[in-house]
Order: sequence, then C-alpha cells, then structure tokens
Amino acid sequence: MATILRSVSATFSDKFLRIIPYISGATVQHPHWKLQCQQCRHLNVHEHISYSFLKEGGIGVPKFGVAKNKNEAAEIAASLKTKDIVLKAQVLAGGRGVGSFKNGLKGGVRMVYSPEEASDISDKMIGQYLITKQTGSKGRICNAVMVTERKFPRKEYYFAVMLERAFQGPVIIASAQGGVSIEDVAAENPEAIIYEPVDINKGIQKDQALNVVTKVGMTGTTKENTAEMLMKMYEMFIKKDALLIEINPYAEDADGSYFALDCKMRFDDNAFFRQKDLFALRDWSQEDEKEVAAAKFDLNYIALDGNIGCMVNGAGLAMATMDIIKLHGGEPANFLDVGGGATAQAVKEAFKIITADPKVHAILVNIFGGIMRCDVIAEGIIAATKELNIKMPIVCRLQGTNVDDAKVLIANSGMKILPIDNLDEAARLAVKLSNIVKLARSAKLDSMLCHASVCHSIDSA
Repeated sequence: MATILRSVSATFSDKFLRIIPYISGATVQHPHWKLQCQQCRHLNVHEHISYSFLKEGGIGVPKFGVAKNKNEAAEIAASLKTKDIVLKAQVLAGGRGVGSFKNGLKGGVRMVYSPEEASDISDKMIGQYLITKQTGSKGRICNAVMVTERKFPRKEYYFAVMLERAFQGPVIIASAQGGVSIEDVAAENPEAIIYEPVDINKGIQKDQALNVVTKVGMTGTTKENTAEMLMKMYEMFIKKDALLIEINPYAEDADGSYFALDCKMRFDDNAFFRQKDLFALRDWSQEDEKEVAAAKFDLNYIALDGNIGCMVNGAGLAMATMDIIKLHGGEPANFLDVGGGATAQAVKEAFKIITADPKVHAILVNIFGGIMRCDVIAEGIIAATKELNIKMPIVCRLQGTNVDDAKVLIANSGMKILPIDNLDEAARLAVKLSNIVKLARSAKLDSMLCHASVCHSIDSA
C-alpha cells in the first residue's frame, strides 16, 4: 500500500527526530541505532477524544466535557462544581496556549473562574481561527472547546509509547521532567530521558514498567500504580493500532492522586480496515483542503513549499523524483502518489489538486507502469489539460506498460505536453521551465505571453 512521507510536516515524527538522537547519544546500548526517515500516514484526534480513551482504559483524567457553543460551555462549567476551570480550544496544533485567534483573543488555553466567564470566553473561541506556530498565518478552525477542571500539580512526569523504526518496534519514553517541551529536555539534559524498547511479540512486562518508573524517581505505592498505568497505556497502544500515545504531563495533584493532564494520540491509517469506529472520529476540518480532496480519490498528497508540481506512482519513486528535482536546483511543490490502481478520473483530480496551488509553475509527471498502465495516465493528463485549460508546462516521463500507446495519445492530443524518456533530463527541463514561468509571472506578463515563452523553451529543448 502506498503511504505518505510525513517528514515535511510538523508531526510527532519531527518531535522524535529531534529527541531520539539525544536519547541514543546518552543511553542507547547499541550506538549503530539511528533514527531512520520512514513513510507513514496517521490519524490525529482531538484532546477530548484522547481523554475519553484514557478514561476508558482506566487512566485518571480530570473531569471534563466538550462544548460546541457558549451555552454548553456554561452548563459543563457549572457541572464541574469548581471555580478553577480550564478552557481548551480543540484545534489540532501545538502551541495553543501561546497562540491567538484572528478576532484578537489571546491564548487557546484559558483559565476561567465561573460558568459566566466560561460562556463569554468560549463564545470568542468557537467558530474562530486559532493561529499557532504550527498552523501558519491561515490558522485552524476551532469548532469545540474542552471544559475541564483545573489541577494544581506538585510534580509532573512525561510518559509516551511510540512505534519507531529506530528501535525496531514500540518504545516507552519517560522523563521526570514533564510538563515542558520534551525537545527542550532532550537538548538541555538528555540524561533526563529514559527509553525502554518493548518486544512487540511479548508485550510490555511488569518488570519493564517498574524499571521505567523507578528511573524517573517514583517509589512505593506510587511506583506500583504508575507501572500499572504504563501497562494500560501499552495495552491501549496495541489495541487501537496507535503510532503514539503521549501523556505530558502525568501529574501528582495536591491530594496525592495522579492524572494525565494533557495527551496526544496518533493512529496508523493502514489500520483503517479494523478501526473504522476510531477513524470515524477524524476531523476533516483540521486537515489541509487539498489533502482531504486527494483522500477522496485514494491519492496520497502532501503540500510542500516549492514550485514544481509532482505526480508519481509509488512512494519510493516519488521520493526519488523530489530528490532529483532538488539536485537540479528546483523545489518540489508537493508529494503526490497516485498509487498503482489510479483511473483516468483520479489522474484528472490529481491535476486539479496540483494546479490549485498558485505557487506551482511547472508539473513533472513520473510514472513507471507496472500495475499502472501508461496509457491510462496519458488519458488522464490530456483530459485534465483540456478541462482545466492548463497553461503551465507539463513534463511527462512514462515508462512501462503500454508506454508506446501513451506516447501516441500525447502526440495526437495537440497539447503542449512534453514527453521525456530520461528522468534526469525530465527533471532538468522541469526546473528550467519553472524558472521561466516564475520570471514571466514576476514580470507580470499575461498568460499568453508566458505560455509562448514556455513553448519556445520546449521547442528548443
């Protein structure tokens, strides 16, 4: 199954790209273990869903509720029977607490002290776009607010279970320095982070859990209870096909009880077939519009920052295509894998998604026809070029099944689609053409003049 490379997005993979080198440098017994870039696509869920899963799994969380309007927020706040209340904007992005809404409200995590104040503040959050360090200037819509009781922790810990190729399976990561960014802990004090690889065939053992909690400084009954919590975390991790369950902080309250005060969970999209109820919780409003459109046609798409649109079949070939574009001085505008069973309609939709990005100045198609037929790809390209009235240059490198038929279709189409057999030459030409279009646009030439300049370059190539 084709999968998406997520190394370009701000996800948990990015986080552990930064912390695992510190961990391995400090404590790993096998120095040849290094983090490997890997292809993955995953489901993110809101914090209130993570809270619900923890509660179902027997892990303590504060009392909470989810409000979709100000009246619900006031009702939930009143039901908590406390004056110490926290409102958390349910937006899938880090840095909510220091973020700001487009309407001027500061902070996506706010302390309030009455149902009336909960109503007032939540009304300014719900339906508004929250901007954080991870969302970009566009921000992300806040459709709900989690209303929860405030805790006053006297000690905070970090615990996570994640699936990581660098450890050849699941690994428990823990630290006595919870409640702060784990990346900062890794950079400043790597010895404070503990890891415990788990044999996925055996599962986590009680002595492993006890070893971890002992290393973070817990003793007595607290050690036993937290070890049980870790085993429940791991059980949930396996049961739900998770990629990550992260509790930060796991905190001791003033009365000596322990709670998960913040939790992130992410799940493997490849488990959709057996986790349908879980995946029904996906909030599409939190995802890139182009990625959502691509998913409807089983296309794997990730927007990047370059100006050369890429359409490829197979994740490995897509990676190689992006690499060779960069080798020739260009920058890919996207990762788009049409897979092995794409139809002409899917190819046309892929072009719609690529050309919807105003930064795209040229398109490079790189298809190896094994399962995929080159003539089907050609039909989709031609249909998309005609229907969308695409003016930007299209460099098309096709090899494999029915490639000769595909070349005939492109030649007879009358469209300015340039077939190139050699990938290196195709990438070089795509970079050259994208630069021409960029210069033409910066000079504010009209589309016909821009198109003529491109055509001249194609004819002389």
